[in-house]
Amino acid sequence: MSHTPGVRQAQKQKTRQALLDAALGLLEEQSLSSLGLREVTRAVGVAPTAFYRHFRSTADLGVALVEEALGSLHPMIRTTMSPAEDDDERIARAVELIAGHVAAHPAHVRFIARERHGGVQPVRRAIREQLARFAEEVQAELATDASAAGWSDADLRMLAGLYVDQMLITASLFLETLDAPEEERRRALETARRQLRLISVGRTHWLD
Repeated sequence: MSHTPGVRQAQKQKTRQALLDAALGLLEEQSLSSLGLREVTRAVGVAPTAFYRHFRSTADLGVALVEEALGSLHPMIRTTMSPAEDDDERIARAVELIAGHVAAHPAHVRFIARERHGGVQPVRRAIREQLARFAEEVQAELATDASAAGWSDADLRMLAGLYVDQMLITASLFLETLDAPEEERRRALETARRQLRLISVGRTHWLD
């Protein structure tokens, strides 16, 4: 009874995750468009034919990596934009959450930064769709704020897009300074706060 459906499913999931992890490691040094499935299966120690039990192609694997990298971030986005005593508190919370995520998942952040404008169209589309969902969630949070009174849906959508784009810029900034001296990391944190503060000031006076 060692090969029950539950055991087989667990083994299948373990191999799938191993393929994802191996691909992510290989993508530290190259783009997805240049990644070969044989490289991935060799790194895991399985036959190339085993790849197709889990993914249709390296593009399909890339889409799965997008879901792994971004799909779990929706609660963090909502936390970032949830009500705070003032904008400075919200900004400080956002910067802290982004910095923590980059430190914990640098390979995922690097993958998204590279492939957002990369050569694999299904992956670009998957990233774009995830970012659009983030913008919708941010817009929904912004609409509940008293300061949103009088804002049109189009303007709230534009503001939400600005916040999402800035979060990506902030993540890339932190990625570049992960191994930098402490003073450089502090400057990066301050720059991130100031950039978000600039958006916040513009938001405050948009209807003037």
